[in-house]
Amino acid sequence: MNHMSLPTFADVAAAAARIKGYAHRTPVMSSRTLNEELGAEVLFKCENFQRMGAFKFRGAFSALSKFDEAQRKAGVVTFSSGNHAQAIALSAKLLNMPATIVMPHDAPAAKVAATKGYGGNVVIYDRYKDDREQIGRDLAEKHGLTLIPPYDHPDVLAGQGTAAAELFEEVGPLDALFVPLGGGGLLSGSALSTRELSPNAQLYGVEPEAGNDGQQSFRSGTIVHIETPKTIADGAQTQYLGNYTFPIIKRDVNDILTVRDAQLVDCMRFLATRMKIVVEPTGCLGFAAARQMKDQLKGKRVGVIISGGNVDLEKFCALMSQSA
Repeated sequence: MNHMSLPTFADVAAAAARIKGYAHRTPVMSSRTLNEELGAEVLFKCENFQRMGAFKFRGAFSALSKFDEAQRKAGVVTFSSGNHAQAIALSAKLLNMPATIVMPHDAPAAKVAATKGYGGNVVIYDRYKDDREQIGRDLAEKHGLTLIPPYDHPDVLAGQGTAAAELFEEVGPLDALFVPLGGGGLLSGSALSTRELSPNAQLYGVEPEAGNDGQQSFRSGTIVHIETPKTIADGAQTQYLGNYTFPIIKRDVNDILTVRDAQLVDCMRFLATRMKIVVEPTGCLGFAAARQMKDQLKGKRVGVIISGGNVDLEKFCALMSQSA
């Protein structure tokens, strides 16, 4: 993998052109109450309002829209327990191509149902016994499908970078930007946009405390693998960063921070009660870290990417009813 050429902001700009008219240009929102609490201006880029409810649509459509005629005819295969699965299935439907999605047997029922609803052919596996990446590679080889992984792909991460690019286009340069971190697609794409459009901004990736593989990798300078973390932030239950995403993160990000699950619940509650928006636990990672860094952010203009809003209503209600 040493000879890979890494994507640049030009790839983000090209992805923005491909997804235009398909992806929503999501709103930027703020809260006077929060601005007073932090003594800063906080601007939320609300990807919970993206198609299929998360930023993942950007990267999926960016990648699939580059397929040639033969690739489109054969179709796409991916592996994902949730948002990327839905994003690939919906993008494939819009582009009239078949999609095969490898999903774990214990994936949230709502996410499996949505993936099937978008026309995806779902293949179930056991995440504790089987290797999803190998299943994906085998299906690709057997049926001539193109494999598009959830985050470690240049066209995917370029597509994810369009969210931060839109934020900077709308509000201008920022002093800091907080971005949720799982496999690094959103953070590496955001890094390309940040260094081009707001080069002096402090850029932070944020992980759940239980799954700090990115923080360990960032500190050590090499990709660290961990066991699947136990956290309510299911979108950040990744075990390691990617070969494309990590070098960009290492080069362009200022630091990787962690937050506790209880802080994510507090942020979900704030967003629901004060701003009337439903955000999944993973989507609150950046917000929780910004609150934690309150003292350093006084008087600053701060961006926070809310990555998605796909949370089962029963789970959302259970988390919200925990004593504040």
